[in-house]
Amino acid sequence: MTSTLPRAADAAQAYRFEHGYPADAAVAQIRDDADLARAVTAYRFWYPTVSAEGIFNGSRELGLEDGRTMAVMATSPRQVGFTLNSDTPYGAAALDLTGGPMVVELPAGPYIGLVDDHHQAWIADLGIPGPDAGKGGRHVILPPGYTGAVPDGHHVGRAATYKVLLAVRALPLDGNLGRALDALRRIKVYPLGHPDRPLEIVDTTDRDMDFTCLRWEDDFEFWQVLHRVVETEPVIDAYRGMYGLLTTLGIIKGQPFTPDQRMTSILSRAARIGRDQLLVSAFASARRDRMAWPDRRWEWAGLVPDDPDFQTPVGLDLEARDRWFAQAIVASPAMFRRQVGGGSLYWLAARDATGAYLDGGANYTLVVPQPVPANLFWSVTAYDAQTRSQVQAAQGRAALRSLVELRGVTGTDPVTLHFGPTPPAENSDTHWIQTVPGRGWFTYLRIYGPEQAAFDGVWRPGDLTRA
Repeated sequence: MTSTLPRAADAAQAYRFEHGYPADAAVAQIRDDADLARAVTAYRFWYPTVSAEGIFNGSRELGLEDGRTMAVMATSPRQVGFTLNSDTPYGAAALDLTGGPMVVELPAGPYIGLVDDHHQAWIADLGIPGPDAGKGGRHVILPPGYTGAVPDGHHVGRAATYKVLLAVRALPLDGNLGRALDALRRIKVYPLGHPDRPLEIVDTTDRDMDFTCLRWEDDFEFWQVLHRVVETEPVIDAYRGMYGLLTTLGIIKGQPFTPDQRMTSILSRAARIGRDQLLVSAFASARRDRMAWPDRRWEWAGLVPDDPDFQTPVGLDLEARDRWFAQAIVASPAMFRRQVGGGSLYWLAARDATGAYLDGGANYTLVVPQPVPANLFWSVTAYDAQTRSQVQAAQGRAALRSLVELRGVTGTDPVTLHFGPTPPAENSDTHWIQTVPGRGWFTYLRIYGPEQAAFDGVWRPGDLTRA
């Protein structure tokens, strides 16, 4: 009779188990391996939470208080944030719902906005992609467990956390960034019932800011930041399994976080491994559905259309979630909507036409067929691979925008854009982005208000070609 008992696959397996029991000499290593595996899984799941705290922390470092101020800025490379862009000015605020609901009052106009919770889970869209459709309106954001009256005439968003992120963009459809900044200043944010107590608006255009979790993402401090958030926010039912995973690592709501030397070492290692795994999902994924066109190197930045929570008919797409939050911040249906005229399309290129990663010390060209099928506008932005933020070079610019630098591009002739440490012979002011030797980079091509040709393959950009 053939035995059905499992056999040791190799010498290590035979060493670690004796008669079905773990060998005493192997137990400590097996425990470490198990805790490391749990910690890496927890890291990847809770990364968006720590990243959101990085966004809030960036404002706090400038003295902007949660629930009291809203920053507005015409963004540039000096504002460090995962794939922030300079296409439009931003308005951003950390809303504090511990005192009750908050109202966001938008005038009519070309605004695109959202509210996400402390875990970067979507709560509401505002402006053109939202229920007010750009016609103006009041949006009320209710805190967790709110049972009070909901005011008439308000669009309602229900938050699962007390700290939430408001992010609004004003589209400079006439190419005038100053007017778009003024449009952001007309937004009013205030506690429900107290329009006389609006958030103070502070212009941070000329301030250096860091909205990222880069300083925490690959070491033990990641877990300390996560513990602070877990302490201050309600438990979310849908995440209970992941809270359970945290308890095995010593992060328990209502209890101090005091890991011993062994667990501290494991958690530090898990942060490095987890971060590396996220970056592989972002820039070296093997998924076939990431490719935008079969004969191009361009990839979809977001892999799950329409759903900001990365849900598919068969469940949560964890790698798509990893990929997005390693590159970017915030999520909403409009950001992933692949439909004519709706939302925006984001494509990523990290490799040139030969398949090599983009090198900041080399010069490249990109041919963009015209007209680009964008009902609103389009742009190309260069990002530093290490910071996932706009390239910081002496030029001081990392974007080429159809509303600004490329405003004069008309007709049907393709436009050639240039990237590299040295400017091209012509059009260096309007068709070139400077990159930095010794640093890798990637680019996003964005289309706002996409038209049919962006979907059916009639229009497609060239690949980046090394000069």
